[in-house]
Amino acid sequence: MLVVTTRSEDPEPGVMFSGERGDHISYADIAVSIPKERIVGEVQWPAEQTPDPSREFTTVNARVLSKGQAIAAFDSRIHKTPKRQVLLFVHGFNTKFEEAVYRFAQIAHDSDASITPVLFTWPSRGNLLQYGYDHESANYSRDALEGVLQFLARDSNVGEISILAHSMGNWVTLEALRQMAIRNKGLPAKIKNIMLAAPDVDFDVFRRQILTMDAKPSLFTVFISRDDEALAVSRRVWGNKPRLGAVDKDAEPYRDQLDQERITVVDLTDVDSPDRLGHGKFAQSPEVVRSIGARLASGQTLSDGHAGVGQKFGYVAAGAVSTVGAAAGVAVSAPFAIVDPRTRESLGEHIQSVGEPLQAAGDRLNAR
Repeated sequence: MLVVTTRSEDPEPGVMFSGERGDHISYADIAVSIPKERIVGEVQWPAEQTPDPSREFTTVNARVLSKGQAIAAFDSRIHKTPKRQVLLFVHGFNTKFEEAVYRFAQIAHDSDASITPVLFTWPSRGNLLQYGYDHESANYSRDALEGVLQFLARDSNVGEISILAHSMGNWVTLEALRQMAIRNKGLPAKIKNIMLAAPDVDFDVFRRQILTMDAKPSLFTVFISRDDEALAVSRRVWGNKPRLGAVDKDAEPYRDQLDQERITVVDLTDVDSPDRLGHGKFAQSPEVVRSIGARLASGQTLSDGHAGVGQKFGYVAAGAVSTVGAAAGVAVSAPFAIVDPRTRESLGEHIQSVGEPLQAAGDRLNAR
C-alpha cells in the first residue's frame, strides 16, 4: 500500500512514524505479507519479534518516499488496476501507525476487491486518554486529506475513488469532503463510494456537512451499531448528543432525516463480535468486509452482516524478505514497533455503564 501521513517521523530505529504531528506531509510504500490459511476479518499479529509469514502478518518492505516517488509509484499501480479504482482508508481514534497499516492490509485483502490501496494516517497517539489530542490532530490533518482527494480527482489515471473511514476518521473525512465541495462547487464525479464505519460524529453536524456537499444519491453508506460502547462514551463526552454511528435508524427523527439525505444504512447491532466495545465490527465480520468488496467491484448495495471475528494481538515487524508469504523461519529485521493493543480491547470490561465519562473509564483501565 501507499501511505500518506501527517505524522512526524519517529527517531526510534525501525519505527517509521510516531503519534506526533509532523510539520509536513510524508509518504511511504509498505508491503505486507498475509498468510494463506487464516480467518477472514482477523489480523494475525506476530507473537515474536521475528514473525512467521506462514502464520502471521509480516511487513516485508517499508520505505519512506518523496512526493515525486509516491506519485510515480501510484500511477504505476493504478494503471494495472481494473476500473483504475482507488480505495482510500482513514483510520480512527486510538490507532498507532503500525495498527493502521495492518488493519487496512486486512481490510483490503479480505474484501477481495481489485483496488489500489492508499492509507491516509493522521497523528493518533494510540492512547485511550488522548481523545482530545487525537480529535485536534484529525482537525490538523483536514487540509492534507483534502489535498490527497484533490490530487486523486485531478489525476487522469484514476477512474474511481472509494473512501472508507472509521470512528474519528469520519470527522476528518467529512470535513475534508465538505471543504472540497465548497472549493470545487460540488464533489467530483470520480468519488463513487463514501463508507462511514462507526462514525464518531455528532448526528446534527453530519447533516449540516452533507447538505453542504449536495451529494448524489447512494454515495454515502453508514455502518451503525446501537451497542457500540465507545460511541456511547463519546456521546457523554460531547454533551450527550447522539453520535451518527450509534443511532437507531428506525426511530425518528433519524429514519426520516437519513431517508431525506438518501443515506444507505447498514445496521450491525446484531452482528456478534468479540470486540468488547462493538466498535470495529465493519472490519471483523467476514460477511461485512466481503460486502464492502462486492460494492467496490460492482456497486451492489451493502447488506447487514451476521457474524464477527476477533483480533489477536502481539508484535508487528518490518524488514525485507526475499519472497512474500515465505515459509516459517524467514529472518525479518528492524521491528516496526512493539505494541500491545489488548490494552485497548480490555476497556470494555471497565465501562460499567455507557454514561460514564471517558476519564473515569481510563482511570479504571490504568488501575487494572
